Amino acid sequence: MNRVTHDRIHAREPTHDHDRWATGTVTTLDERNGHCVVTVDDDGTAVDLRVTFAVRDLFVSRLDLSDGGSPVGERVWYRKKSDL
Repeated sequence: MNRVTHDRIHAREPTHDHDRWATGTVTTLDERNGHCVVTVDDDGTAVDLRVTFAVRDLFVSRLDLSDGGSPVGERVWYRKKSDL
């Protein structure tokens, strides 16, 4: 059985292992092959992050958005683990 590796993403600055996290700005949220792909801009480099829909819902709910607001343009912290 192949296990899919997922990336990590936070809406708030992590309080643990701070040096292991990168920051970026959300540019898109898409669905690919049954997963959510969040693309972030990290100093001009596009980074695709594969996360579950539950993780997407959690980090989006923790962003300071108006009702129905988009996470595009919001700053996030992430750790790349997948080979997407």
